[in-house]
Amino acid sequence: MVNLELMDWKTYAAQVKDGEAVIMLPIGAIEQHGPHMSMNPDVLIPKAISEGVAKKGGSILVAPPISYGYKSQVKSGGGNFFPGTTCINGKTLIDIVKDVIVAYAKHGNRKFVLVNGHFENSMFLVEGIELALEHLRHGGIEAQVILLSYWDYVTQETIETVFPEGFTGWDVEHGGVLETSLMLYLHPECVNMDKVIHHEPATFPPYDIFPSDESWVPSTGTLSSAKNATREYGEILYNVCVDGIYQSVNERFS
Repeated sequence: MVNLELMDWKTYAAQVKDGEAVIMLPIGAIEQHGPHMSMNPDVLIPKAISEGVAKKGGSILVAPPISYGYKSQVKSGGGNFFPGTTCINGKTLIDIVKDVIVAYAKHGNRKFVLVNGHFENSMFLVEGIELALEHLRHGGIEAQVILLSYWDYVTQETIETVFPEGFTGWDVEHGGVLETSLMLYLHPECVNMDKVIHHEPATFPPYDIFPSDESWVPSTGTLSSAKNATREYGEILYNVCVDGIYQSVNERFS
């Protein structure tokens, strides 16, 4: 069993009391991903990858994910104006991350891996981590936290396999081949490929504008086409991320 919330408290306490367990915390968002897919890939994908890492061996436990993330941005997530996209303020996310790390540290845990599945979360996670570690140090507790985004583990070789027609970059992969392929492999019940709307990758000016300009975003909410997504690509992407993250965890926390 790798999901800690499914354990009874005594089993959990025994497994983490010496501080050698690694707690993996998936962090995502509820955000539209086009008409062909559910609104929770940013939660389901890092959760599944975390579970895959934990199942490879060692004392690794997966915590319940933080499901709400920072505000969707036009040039990376389509924007915060689509129905269903449900976001929280940066300060809220910082406080949640800090409080969760501190709570798990009070159980005896000292090693953490935060697995990000939503681009916009990144710097707020950094601040939450910093504040948590500062709080713990004041109480005489030293902990370490790895922060990563799963897509950074996709190798160049994998990119060439999954994007044979050319790769336009992670910034416009929202609802595209990467996430759709992973969901076809992990949660096919959440994908309907008949609803995929093909369009060229979105292009943006080299600046942001506030309030956000909805006309910048394709009406689908996706920033690139998912028409080439397949379950086979999803399996390749999943395995390369699980293997790479597992290696990083072992290198840092062995």
